[in-house]
Amino acid sequence: MIRIAYVINSVEGGGAALPVPSIADVLREGGAEVRILALTRRDGRAIAPMEAAGLEVRVRDGGTTDHVAALRWLDREVAAMRPTHVWTSLTRATLLGQLVGLRRRIPTVSWQHAAYLKPANRRLLRAMQPLSKLWIGDSDAVTRLTAERLKVPPARLMQWPIFRADPDAPQAAAWRPGQPVRIGSLGRLHPVKGYDVLIDALARLPRDLAPYEVTTAGDGAERAALEARARALGLTGLTFAGYADDPSGFLGGLHLYVQPSRSEGLCIAVHEAMQAGLPVVASAVGQLPYSIVADRSGVTVPPGDPAALANALAAMLARPERLATMGGFARADVIDRFGPDRFREAGLAVLRRLSEF
Repeated sequence: MIRIAYVINSVEGGGAALPVPSIADVLREGGAEVRILALTRRDGRAIAPMEAAGLEVRVRDGGTTDHVAALRWLDREVAAMRPTHVWTSLTRATLLGQLVGLRRRIPTVSWQHAAYLKPANRRLLRAMQPLSKLWIGDSDAVTRLTAERLKVPPARLMQWPIFRADPDAPQAAAWRPGQPVRIGSLGRLHPVKGYDVLIDALARLPRDLAPYEVTTAGDGAERAALEARARALGLTGLTFAGYADDPSGFLGGLHLYVQPSRSEGLCIAVHEAMQAGLPVVASAVGQLPYSIVADRSGVTVPPGDPAALANALAAMLARPERLATMGGFARADVIDRFGPDRFREAGLAVLRRLSEF
């Protein structure tokens, strides 16, 4: 029987931790046992959905920079569990998981989720990439970047998109004449998400557009600075709503989704928005140019370019009657490409490879 020690950086809400239950469902369907080992807690919001899915989650009582202590903890956990495979996600978990796998002579499988890697992390991962028997890209973009940057040969590289679309997910209500166009975004308030670019773009919008409201759902250290920037530019229609406990409910109240990120991998939030039947205006980063079909399901613009973002938003607001039709195409596209059957087939193919070593 395959027993997987699934090592993740943290159980923070959002990002690579939230799809873990969907991933584990497929691995367990294929006969594997899965235990989650988190190197640190952070906000812990990902624990409840993991446990609700029947997963055992073990979380280290430590921080993000005490690497030696984290390595020792992980080695003890792996030794006690005696897994057949170590499965890692993101840089810290991957580097420590590789060392434990080497010490315990257990094959390591490593996810790549990030389109951007710090130079030091890129050098470390590239130097240690032979220690992972198999690498998995979570999207077209990240799979390509993993081959280019880490020099992983094709024989040790597979792709399993981290998003599983739900055909039964609720849909957003269509815009109706007389309503303001409700624009929203999900994401932590961090420079990589580009909310400063969004603020600058909103300040450039013409005054004669359809009425609109913009809401961001997410927390982070940049909140005070972003709110101050919006006030300084006189923006009154922008709200910072804080962390969304119910992302699908938040998306259901929108007519248009915006993602102004400077860097992304797959970007689960955009794909959830498309699943909800929302057209998307997003930066052309990571998976987004692959998933968003121009003038069908949305539009992509260069990252870090408030003028381009403003022009794209203005074009959408100039014809709000088109938003529901574009959102319908977005939903159909994302369910076709990332639906449950494709997600399951990709995961079982990875599991078959694991059984070879």
